[in-house]
Amino acid sequence: MKLTIIVAFAFALLLIPLVSQDSFAQVNSGGFQAGGVNIDGSWYVGEGLKVGDYFSFNVCHVDYLDCQQFNMSIWVQEKVLVGTENKYRMQVLVHDGNKIVKGIMDVGDIAPEPTGGDEILGKYRGAYKSSIVWLSAFATKEIGDLTGKGPKDFRAPSWGKIANIGGQQILPTAEQTITVRAGEFDSILVTWKTGGILSKVWIVDEFPFPIKAKTFMHVSSGVPPTEYEFELLDYKENVSSNPFVNVETTESKQAAKGCPVEYEKTKFNESTNTYSMIVKGAYGPKIVKQGCDIEWFIDFKRMVNPTEYVDQVHYDIAIFSDPSKPPIKTISKDLGFSELYTASGQTHRFILVDEPPGKYTYAIVVYGTGPEHILGGNPETSGLTTVEVEVVKGGQTSFVAPPTASITEIPQWVKNNAEWWADDQIDDASFVSGIQYLINQGIMKIPETSQGSSSGSNKIPDWIKGNAEWWADGQIDDNTFVSGIQWLISNGVMRIS
Repeated sequence: MKLTIIVAFAFALLLIPLVSQDSFAQVNSGGFQAGGVNIDGSWYVGEGLKVGDYFSFNVCHVDYLDCQQFNMSIWVQEKVLVGTENKYRMQVLVHDGNKIVKGIMDVGDIAPEPTGGDEILGKYRGAYKSSIVWLSAFATKEIGDLTGKGPKDFRAPSWGKIANIGGQQILPTAEQTITVRAGEFDSILVTWKTGGILSKVWIVDEFPFPIKAKTFMHVSSGVPPTEYEFELLDYKENVSSNPFVNVETTESKQAAKGCPVEYEKTKFNESTNTYSMIVKGAYGPKIVKQGCDIEWFIDFKRMVNPTEYVDQVHYDIAIFSDPSKPPIKTISKDLGFSELYTASGQTHRFILVDEPPGKYTYAIVVYGTGPEHILGGNPETSGLTTVEVEVVKGGQTSFVAPPTASITEIPQWVKNNAEWWADDQIDDASFVSGIQYLINQGIMKIPETSQGSSSGSNKIPDWIKGNAEWWADGQIDDNTFVSGIQWLISNGVMRIS
């Protein structure tokens, strides 16, 4: 009888998967599932990080456009002393769809979390902290006798507990060989359970960052949505010069095109054509230069209660030159996705306009609602709403409609005044009063314009000053320059008798 039991037990062991044989998973006396991997070693975030390292990751985090993926490349340029703290200075390049951003990020030496850097990297720096270096809350370089800090052993039954209601233990679970785009790695799988689903992070001994992750948010019911994902795309050592120095950013390209940083936003508040929900928000500018961005704020609200958001919305933005024909492009396809998604019912995004000059219909298309992993969601909530956008070529204004009548006369010497103002040789008040005098005396004649009441602020938008500089340089015509003057009149900044 004993021999039969022993043989049966040995046979059962052969059926256990190889990765499970390398782990010490068990339930300890405290009642939780314990981990531990049967190999020597320990690890912490930043282990082995050094000047000259180059990393490239594909990343997403729920706090940035509901986990919209982007590529983030990092080059460790040097070690710097900031105050009394040693830090690594990193050059960062981000490819976010068709947008290119770069800048500096400083990270700590004990834990490579961001402690400073260029503002333009803010949202990407946040995603890096909340994903790639998230485990630094548990595993850091040795910090004296500070309890709970320092490297974590692969044999340890737990690396700590996630601090939320029902938080789970973070467990070194198994030894696995995995393949990512950067190559094949012998890794340690670290897991924790969220709503019945395992969140997974793969780490490599003596490698500074995890090489792959797929994690989920904590929810009290339903299918947990993705919290973050990343994958190592490339890794190099001893890179001696900035690999991003010759990369032109979207910001610099748009600055060269005169893209505005201030503009009026057009509001919309319409139900979908199927009355499934209300689509509310704002976009701007309504008339946009080719090669510049349109900024979008979109809220999806309930028809029965417009103060409540519709969550888990599968949507897209389609662009039509002729609404009777298929769209010329969709934003999801432009970004390389099947659709866009918002778990909260809110989104804020910038869309690069590369269509030729003309008038376009932008359709906000709702495919349905439901969990992210179900493509398209429930079609019963589908529908669309549209807005109109005009694209103009470089050199045309992107902010106001052109004058309704032609200009009778602008003396050539007025360009001198505009150039002085653009160069800050005369102040705003002097420029306004000078143009005001010329118009009132009939020296400068413009189309009839309705006088607006003052809003209490006499601030002149930057785009009007930019128009003045372009006009003085002959880059835009008289009508375009005058449209800015008309804006000042109709908004009460300039008064004409």
